[in-house]
Amino acid sequence: MTIVDVDPFAADRALRAPGLLQAFNDAGVLAAADVHVARRLAELAGEDDEQVALAAALAVRGPRVGHVHVDLSTASVTATVSEDDEELDVAALPWPEPRAWIDRVAASALVAVGEEAPESRPLRLVGAALYLDRYWREERDLAADLARLRDAPVTDVDDAVLRDGLARLFGADRDGLQARACASAVRRRLTVVAGGPGTGKTTMVSRIVALLAEQRLASGAPEPLVALAAPTGKAAARLAEAVSEQAELLDVDDAVRRHLRGLGASTLHRLLGTRPDSQSRFRHERGNRLPHDVVIVDETSMVSLSLMARLVEAVRPDARLVLVGDPGQLTSIEAGAVLGDIVGASETADGIVVLERVHRFGQGIAAVAEAVRRGDADAAVAALGAGGDDVGWLAVDAAADDGILLEPLRVAAVAAARAVIAAARAGDARGAIDRLSAFRVLCAHREGPYGVASWMERIERWLAAEVEAFGPASGRWYAGRPLLVTENDYGLRLFNGDTGVVVADAAGGVTAAFERAGEVVHHSTSRLGAVETVHAMTVHKSQGSQFATAAIVLPDPTSQILSRELLYTAVTRASDRLLVVGTEEAIRQAVARPVARASGLAWRLRTSR
Repeated sequence: MTIVDVDPFAADRALRAPGLLQAFNDAGVLAAADVHVARRLAELAGEDDEQVALAAALAVRGPRVGHVHVDLSTASVTATVSEDDEELDVAALPWPEPRAWIDRVAASALVAVGEEAPESRPLRLVGAALYLDRYWREERDLAADLARLRDAPVTDVDDAVLRDGLARLFGADRDGLQARACASAVRRRLTVVAGGPGTGKTTMVSRIVALLAEQRLASGAPEPLVALAAPTGKAAARLAEAVSEQAELLDVDDAVRRHLRGLGASTLHRLLGTRPDSQSRFRHERGNRLPHDVVIVDETSMVSLSLMARLVEAVRPDARLVLVGDPGQLTSIEAGAVLGDIVGASETADGIVVLERVHRFGQGIAAVAEAVRRGDADAAVAALGAGGDDVGWLAVDAAADDGILLEPLRVAAVAAARAVIAAARAGDARGAIDRLSAFRVLCAHREGPYGVASWMERIERWLAAEVEAFGPASGRWYAGRPLLVTENDYGLRLFNGDTGVVVADAAGGVTAAFERAGEVVHHSTSRLGAVETVHAMTVHKSQGSQFATAAIVLPDPTSQILSRELLYTAVTRASDRLLVVGTEEAIRQAVARPVARASGLAWRLRTSR
């Protein structure tokens, strides 16, 4: 590891930064914005202690790299990754002695000390944890709001109706975990349903709504007003599709089925109502609550602290909130790890149900995923080494440009792309879309030898060598080009993360084909906005997607982005076959390195009983 080279004209360079701030900016630990905010705060408060300014800059930096606060007692060993996921050498930096540093920060006029201090100041110090005041308030308020929902009594449940519904919808499994989760959602104001892919979380949402609708019908009340939401447009569309599909399969009466059919889903931002005057506040808040009786959120692992705080404060005290997600997956790119904190602080009586039975994977993939989730590197390596029909492992450095070592991956990538291209050239949009989900290369990084950009170039070289008249040379919109939407387009109902294919049309031109609610929809390529080619994608972008074969390209073991959650998320994208490309050391490093986000939410929930 080396300290990054300093370019005095770089955008992240804070000119004329004094002392400690300059040293930490030069090393890449602090961005220019961190330095400027800290200096401005110090000027306003008349603070001339450079150690306090450094602490303030690190508190500003924290949320940008996922932390809710900075722990001053351990900052010298945790600030090893830049905002761009590059490894930093921080050992040689002039870190203050922790105990004396904390004392100096506590004495500053910039800082309110402790949970009970009444004054409002830009920073809040709780023990060794230094927060920006906004994040301290969000964490504190979210914990209190969740605790109130968790502990609030529910008196409107007809147990006989519930027992009948569980027996009808679950049959012999009416005492299983899925049925227990659904019963909790009826009997409690706060329910958390956690579990990995294939445990039935999303399809279970329709059963929760059905059971709640049956409670209302039995009492003669109107059907419940239900909000289905997710952090991304793609996840919201998938949730709505799953509920619509299940509506046709459930053993419910016609009134409940119509209710399920009529449900849509939205992003959390659209549910709360964006405001033109603010990027962090919404129309629905504590003083203007959501009208819904039930709010159900899917893919909760991707929800940040700030967004979850805004949601929970907007839920009516007499409503129900159901959070669904996989705490083992990658967390929000913003500050916090809310779902993991809630589950980690739980007890059995808290209305938190962790589903365990996986229906999606073969035994080999399931064994790898479970070993990674548990943090058992030996078991993960053994499961990969055992191979089988559904698991393959190329134990090589993925950046090595060696055709022999990477031959299985090359063969799979070319075969998958060839099938998509053939269907697209024939005008078979349905076939092209189906084949597109058959294979995908997943990378940890966007750039560099292990990144998406490098692998896109490599795969297109393979295709140019083996597929006749391969498309890019003939223009941007060639038949067979796989597309990834990178920004929401509500007009076209295309969302960030959606995939499609350019296909030939009957008029001799091309059109872009996407799938929506099981149907193929076509859009003129001239109407498409932010799209890119997608032979490979980042693991982050793959969340919520499934591929028959997922080929995971692992980076060098020293990569600081390599984590247990990243590997677990990547492994669980495969439904039929998993192909891992990476050294044993990279696998062991990933499994041994859980994402550690500085947060006090779990502690607050545990102490709120």
